[in-house]
Amino acid sequence: MAVPVSEKPWLKNYKLGPYKLPQTRQPYPRMTIQSLLDATADEYPDKSAWFYLGNEMSYKDLKLESDRFANALADLGVKKGDKVASILPNCPQYLIGDFGILKAGAVHVPCSVLHRAADLIYEIGDSRAETVICSDMSLELVNSIKDKTKIKTIILTSLMDYSLEKPESKQVPGTHQFHDLIAKHEPRPPEIEIDPMEDLAILVFTGGATGLPKGVMLTHYNRSVAMTHIAWYMEPLKVGVRGKTSIMMPIPLFHQYGHMMMHFAVYWGLKMYLLPDPRDIDTFFQMLTKYRPFLCACVPTQYSRLVSKGLGRINTMFMSGAAALAPEIAQKFKHDTGMPITEAYGLSETSGTHINISSFSKLTGFMTSEKIGSVGVPLPDTEVKIIDLETNEEAAPGKEGELWVRGPQVMKGYWPEQGKGLVDGWLATGDVVKMDDDGYFYITDRVKDMANVSGLKVYTRLVDDVLYEHPAVADGVAIGIPDPDRPGSDRIKAFIRLKPEYEGKVTTEDIISHCREKLPPYSVPKFIEFRKELPLTVTEKIFKRQLKEEEIAKMKARGE
Repeated sequence: MAVPVSEKPWLKNYKLGPYKLPQTRQPYPRMTIQSLLDATADEYPDKSAWFYLGNEMSYKDLKLESDRFANALADLGVKKGDKVASILPNCPQYLIGDFGILKAGAVHVPCSVLHRAADLIYEIGDSRAETVICSDMSLELVNSIKDKTKIKTIILTSLMDYSLEKPESKQVPGTHQFHDLIAKHEPRPPEIEIDPMEDLAILVFTGGATGLPKGVMLTHYNRSVAMTHIAWYMEPLKVGVRGKTSIMMPIPLFHQYGHMMMHFAVYWGLKMYLLPDPRDIDTFFQMLTKYRPFLCACVPTQYSRLVSKGLGRINTMFMSGAAALAPEIAQKFKHDTGMPITEAYGLSETSGTHINISSFSKLTGFMTSEKIGSVGVPLPDTEVKIIDLETNEEAAPGKEGELWVRGPQVMKGYWPEQGKGLVDGWLATGDVVKMDDDGYFYITDRVKDMANVSGLKVYTRLVDDVLYEHPAVADGVAIGIPDPDRPGSDRIKAFIRLKPEYEGKVTTEDIISHCREKLPPYSVPKFIEFRKELPLTVTEKIFKRQLKEEEIAKMKARGE
């Protein structure tokens, strides 16, 4: 008989071999995010904080630069609670800017470097940010939206400012140079009182891939809880890691997965290898094999590409988040590298909520049964429930349903209203999950990605996993598209990016036959489309919504 969620079977699995992990981390420290940097700079002043385009900076100097920048922001009129937006790729200015904003008592509004004018007008306009930090590549775009938002101050930087070359600053009318502001100000941040429980640290907009973006309000406390959670499952490694090792950051820092890992790196005094362009797989591959960091945080698409390039044996600890990792990719990666991928789960609204502890078996030498394909067990003090999609009541044991979560890491609410988007503190995640008897959770699909084929539910995520099992498939994804012959019903279509050596050698029927062997008849794709590239979101997730919109547009054009 299946175990109910209410029994919290995961608690008995809070362990790594003989090492027991505590079942609670209460009380959580009520600290500000900027205090993480100050503490690390005091403890490890000479430790390199980052490596970027051949250059490095110590934690002591990172603190000084952020202190100077905070002073400059205050001098520009930024006050406690003001919103400061950034449009920056992975670069030292993002780190300095992030901590400088917080030290000035302001709230960081990180925006994607891939945003178009309409996206920025919405996010910067809705946040009411008056100050923007951007690279010179984004200046024209920022100027184009200035009269449509409340932007008053533009702080400009070059991506080469912190490289070994360090070019001279070029004065641009109507802007302040990032480098000049730091050079002209003393490292004396304003004295601001922050209430970690109530005051916002981050206002990040999410949901752009699934609808109108919503501003997620994260307090200093929310993020400090997330830091405590990462430290919880890394505790057995702390003595040999903290202040001594490094992390590679091939994920966008403006996305909350990257932002959170950046904060953790500072918390534990890790050296961050910054990649300006997360999509540059060749540079990523070269840096990974050359520097061999202790930790590397990626998204599933990047793991798929690393498998294709043949990474070989390496002792780096790998983490995956932001999207579901296909078991086939995880198995191939472990076979090639000898290292498991630790899958974790969370949302912008929650930071992390689950971690696959079983994947630590290789790292710690404690052999446990590895749960490949699972996002893991709930983190300490994280409440979960699974809601039946048909009855809206808690699902019966063993049944799938939508994951709801509640805990100290969950957002304050959607901007600007406290509690908005929550039900008695609970957040409906939009992800369909199931739990095994050990308390390990598995993502089946997104609620919005499920297809209905003649009244039968098709979890397109499971179809994706089967596609990846075909030896010719580099990337594969399935969607449901409306069936013109059966109103209210869908048909399944798959999009495939083949490995180069298989291009022109694999047919539609090859893929469909493979799926017939693995899936029930109603889940088998009716159509296959081979593409050189698949559309990706800003966080490198395959963009299912865009594919679906393209297909519906084609159907309308055909009059279907």
